[in-house]
Amino acid sequence: MGCGEIMEERNLKVLTAKPLMRRQALTIYENDNLRIRPVTERDLPRLWELSAKEEAPEWKKWDAPYYEHTAMSFEKYAANKDNLVHRDDFWAIEVNGELIGTVSYYWEHKPSYWLEMGIVIYHPDYWSGGYGTRALALWINKLFGSLPLVRVGFTTWSGNHRMIRVGEKLGFTMEARLRKCRLYNGVFYDSIRMGMLREEWEERQGKYKG
Repeated sequence: MGCGEIMEERNLKVLTAKPLMRRQALTIYENDNLRIRPVTERDLPRLWELSAKEEAPEWKKWDAPYYEHTAMSFEKYAANKDNLVHRDDFWAIEVNGELIGTVSYYWEHKPSYWLEMGIVIYHPDYWSGGYGTRALALWINKLFGSLPLVRVGFTTWSGNHRMIRVGEKLGFTMEARLRKCRLYNGVFYDSIRMGMLREEWEERQGKYKG
């Protein structure tokens, strides 16, 4: 999971690529050499290698490690492609054309427009380089720009210092700390919830526009 300075709004580009064979045009959000976009079927082999091939991948030590992770064959992974490919709630992160992670969201309570988002940078080479912060900023722009949300948020744990720092850099408020409710390797950690209101995000972006 990477950390870094907040992206400047003037560097944000929203692109529309040529239409895909089976779906509508591919929308891409980019900031310099980093972009987020919907997952396509040709991403599946690389996504599988990064996320599901190994029994104990390094990234899982930070991404909710108190939940069990099970390796699977590529055939089993690809059989779930309808929940991975061309989804509005699950996008790929690329740096210089290389797929390095994913961003996602899920509804806590859709009638209230309450969603939680997530991000995983799979390869340690891309941790602590600002990639996670930039990707999440693009994802927030996408979510506020395409959904009638009043808030975006994410949940992490007190052992994931990088993710907490990303939230702080992007201007999130720590809205809840549930103490000692996550047990990992014999140690109890806090569950952390961080959130951002639409007006707070828009005000922050206005400052970066100068």
